[in-house]
Amino acid sequence: MNNFIIYQIKDLQDQCIKDLVEKENFSPDLIEIEYYLNLRYHGTDTGIMCSPHIYRASPNDLKYTDFLTSFLNRYRTEYGFVLNRDVYVDDIRVRGIGKTMLQDQHLVRICCRKEGKLEAIDSKNVYFDNHGFIKTSLYRFEDVLIKDTVYGPAIIIDKNSTILIEPDCLAHLNDRGDLVIEVLLETTEHHLPASTQLDITQLSIFSHRFMSIAEQMGRILQRTSVSTNIKERLDFSCAMFDSNGGLVANAPHIPVHLGAMQEAVKYQIAFSKENPIKNGDVILSNHPACGGSHLPDLTVITPVFYENSDKPVFFVANRGHHADIGGLTPGSMPPTSTKLWQEGAAFKSLKIVQNNVFNEKEIVEGFNAPARFPNCSGSRNLSDNLSDLKAQIAANKRGIDLITQLIDEYGLKVVLSYMGYIQHTAEISVRSLMKNLCSRCDFEKNDLSCFTAQESMDDGSNIDLTVEIDKKTGSAIFDFSGTSYQVNGNLNAPKAISLSAIIYCIRCMLDFDIPLNQGCLEPIKIKIPEESLLSPSEDAAVVGGNVTTSQRIVDLILKVFKICAASQGCMNNITFGNDKGGYYETVGGGAGAGPGWNGRHGVHTHMTNTRITDVEILENRYPIQLNKFSIRENSGGLGTYNGGNGLVREYIFREKLKLCVLTERRVFHPYGMAGGQPGSRGRNTLIRKNGKHLNLGSKSEIEVDSGDLFRLETPGGGGFGTKKELQENTFDEFLNIQVIQSGSLNQYSYNQQSV
Repeated sequence: MNNFIIYQIKDLQDQCIKDLVEKENFSPDLIEIEYYLNLRYHGTDTGIMCSPHIYRASPNDLKYTDFLTSFLNRYRTEYGFVLNRDVYVDDIRVRGIGKTMLQDQHLVRICCRKEGKLEAIDSKNVYFDNHGFIKTSLYRFEDVLIKDTVYGPAIIIDKNSTILIEPDCLAHLNDRGDLVIEVLLETTEHHLPASTQLDITQLSIFSHRFMSIAEQMGRILQRTSVSTNIKERLDFSCAMFDSNGGLVANAPHIPVHLGAMQEAVKYQIAFSKENPIKNGDVILSNHPACGGSHLPDLTVITPVFYENSDKPVFFVANRGHHADIGGLTPGSMPPTSTKLWQEGAAFKSLKIVQNNVFNEKEIVEGFNAPARFPNCSGSRNLSDNLSDLKAQIAANKRGIDLITQLIDEYGLKVVLSYMGYIQHTAEISVRSLMKNLCSRCDFEKNDLSCFTAQESMDDGSNIDLTVEIDKKTGSAIFDFSGTSYQVNGNLNAPKAISLSAIIYCIRCMLDFDIPLNQGCLEPIKIKIPEESLLSPSEDAAVVGGNVTTSQRIVDLILKVFKICAASQGCMNNITFGNDKGGYYETVGGGAGAGPGWNGRHGVHTHMTNTRITDVEILENRYPIQLNKFSIRENSGGLGTYNGGNGLVREYIFREKLKLCVLTERRVFHPYGMAGGQPGSRGRNTLIRKNGKHLNLGSKSEIEVDSGDLFRLETPGGGGFGTKKELQENTFDEFLNIQVIQSGSLNQYSYNQQSV
C-alpha cells in the first residue's frame, strides 16, 4: 500500500484513540480500530467503501493489508465483472471502537434444571407449508432453563413476544438468557415442492416470484445508474425470458419496451449459433432489425446458466434510454432524420462483457462511430453511457442471483414447469378474451368475427388494421395490410413495436390477473406488409416510430375493438442540448375516457410510463428555467365521461442550445367514442426574446438563444358517450347504475385515476 495512505490512516487512528481515551475514558488496550477506503475505478463516478481483506489488521500490518482484493470482490459481486484500469482512493475512514468487559460477564444467571424435564402447557394443530397440519407444543418462556432443548414444531410464549420454532428446527437457552434456534441441515429437502403437477396456489406464488425478480432488477438499475433519464425519469424496463427468448415475466415499467425485448433476445439466440453465448458473457443490442425499438434504447442481455448446464436455462434483460448516443442532434432524437445512421450509435450484437471482462475499448469505439458520418457526432456524454451500461449489467446480475436462488429452493424442473403453466394460463385467458370480443364485431365471415379501423398520422400516412377472430378457437389474425409505405422520415416503427402495442392492449383488456408474457401472443398471428410504416427497411430512420407511431397503434387497436376513446396519442418528445451533452424528456397529456371512467388529466398514457424530471433537478443540471407547468384547461373531449386535459409546459433557455421537438396529434384530434367529442390537438410554440411567435408544427429542429421561451401544449383525451345521455339521467338514477369492475381494464382505470 502507498506510504502516504498508511500515514493518513495512522494519523486518523491516533485521533480516534486520543478521543476515546480522553473523552470517553476507555483504556487503550480495549480500543479496536477498523479501516476503510472509498475506492473507485479511474473514469467512473461510483465509489465502494471497502474494509481490508485482512479484516481489522493491526496498524503495524497496514503495508500488507489488501484493500484491492476487497474492492475487486465487491465490484464483481455488484456488477458481475471487473475492469482493467487503475483504482483511485477517494477518501479514508478510520473507526475507533471502545470496548468494555461486560461481554465477558454473564448478564443473566439462569439455573440448570435439577430434575424432571420441560413440560408443554398445551398443544395445538398448526399449519406449516410443505407439512400440513402438525401437532405443535406450547411453552412459556420463563419455564425454559439452560440445557433445555425445544424441538420444533413448537411455540414459546413470552410476555412481549411469541417465538415460533418451525419443524426440523430446535431451540435452546444459552447462559446469557438468549434463545438460540438451530436449523437442521439434513432437512432442507422439505423446502422443495413434492411434484411438478399444477397447483393453483403455487401458480400464484411463482407468478409473483417471477415478477418480483424483474422488479428487483429495476431497483438495482435505478440505484446504480447516473443519468437523469434512467435514475430520475425511470425510462427503463426489466424482464426475464425462457431459454427460447419468450417473455416469462416483467416489472410494470415501459410497455413499449416489454413486447419488443423478447424479439431482441430471440435474435441473439439465433445469432449465437455462429457466435455461442457463454457463461460470463453480456450482450448489447439496439438495432431495429434485431428487436430494437429505436437506437437510444440500449438493451443489455445476460444468459442464466445453472450449475453445469450446457445452454442457458433463462435469460435476463433490461432496456434503458440513453440521453445521447451521437448522431445529428444532441439527445439523439433528431426530428428530421431520414436514415438510421443519423440517429446515433447502432449495435446489432456486441459482447460488452466476455468471460467476465468489460470490453470498454470496443464499446467506446461503437459510441464514437457515428462521427464518421456527415454532420454527425459520436456520443456527447460517453461517461454517462458507460456508467449506465454498468448499471444495466449489475441489474442483470441481480436477476441471475435471484433466479439461481429460486431454482435452488424449488429445483429446476419445478421452476420450468410453472413457467410453462403461467404462459399456458395466459394463452387460455387471451383465447377467452377474443371469443368475448366477437359480439363487438363490424361484420361476420363464416366462423370469423371481423373488425376494421384506420388511424392517420400528422403527415398523412395511414395505419390500417383488420382483425379476424375465430369464434370457436379464439385465435386471431391482426392484419395491417393497407398501411402506408415507409416514410422518408423517422416515424417508421420496427415490427417489434407492433408486437409491443398488441401485447399491451391485450393485457389491458384481460379480466384476469396474469403477468404479461409470451403466452398472451400464442393465439395471435400478425401480418405486416414489408417496407411499410410498420416494417421498414433496415436502414430506415425509426427514432420517432417508437415514441409516436407506437401510441397511434395502441389508439387503433382500442378503436377497432371499441374499448375506449383515444388518449393523447403521443409522448411529446422534447430534446435540447449542445456539444457538451443533451437532455431528453417525454411529457404527459390527456387520457381517453371509457365506459365507466373519465380520462385523467396530465398523465403519461399507454406505451410510456416514465416520470417527469423534478424541477429542481432539471434547473440545477441543465441551462433551463421552467416557467410554467400546469393543466391545459378544457382540452379534453366532452361526453358522458370526459376525456382528460393535457398539459402546458414552458421552458426558458439560459444559453444558446439546439431544440428538437418530435410530437404527434398536432393535425388530427384524438378521437372520441360512442358519441363523445374529440380531445384538443397539441401545439408547439417558440416565443423569441423579442416577442416573435413561431408555430413549430409537429416536428422541428431549431436553434434557440438565451431568453427564448418554448411553450408545449399537449393534446387532451377523447370523450366517451354523448353529453346528452348524462343530462337525461337524474342524479339518483346515475347512482343506481351497477357496474362490476374487475380485471386489468379496471386496474388501468384505477391507475390512471390515482397517478
